[in-house]
Amino acid sequence: MNKEWSELNKSMQAHIRKRDTYETGIHMLFELRNELYKVLTTFKDKLSREDFSAIPFINADGYHSKTIAYSIWHIFRIEDIVSHILINEDKQVFTAGNYQERIQSPIITTGNELVKQQIADFSGQLNLQELYAYILEVKESTEQIVQSLSYDDLKRKISEERKGYLKSLQVVSSDESAVWLIEYWCNKDVRGLLQMPFSRHWIMHVEACLRIANKIHPFIWLV
Repeated sequence: MNKEWSELNKSMQAHIRKRDTYETGIHMLFELRNELYKVLTTFKDKLSREDFSAIPFINADGYHSKTIAYSIWHIFRIEDIVSHILINEDKQVFTAGNYQERIQSPIITTGNELVKQQIADFSGQLNLQELYAYILEVKESTEQIVQSLSYDDLKRKISEERKGYLKSLQVVSSDESAVWLIEYWCNKDVRGLLQMPFSRHWIMHVEACLRIANKIHPFIWLV
């Protein structure tokens, strides 16, 4: 894991655990996210459309076995679902912005259920311009939600009612490779969600994307 990102993430987690340092921790979270988001925008500038669908590690184990387009979709579908359905209890950006049609995605889920060539085929169908519009809107809306949370809000658990509502939306596939996410998220408090989908999850997938990009175009990446 990138040392700078890892240290910032670790420090952020320590700060949001204490009331006196909570606000500093939130600023650290946003700093981390901004650094990672810069990498994602660099892909848009440096990679071809075909590069976004390339899957050079198709038979590997790990996050780098995906594509860059899939990874971006996956990061932000999860964030949209968690921030809006589970934390803020309002409408997903995906739904409010009619992004399934705009991105031309055949699915509304996180994509966990897709494997190997399915991932590559899915990636090739996406409208990248609209995907990037979606991820920016999700990032900004999540940060508005997080900014509005008090220290005490972080202790809040996800209710059974919300969990049931999440299941009803079918934004998480019933496939065994995906359905575990519902229990995983709903067993966390809000603090736990900040520490994974909104931070560490980004790091893991952005680093995987960099590994893919380096395989496609060695020696041009400075991150």
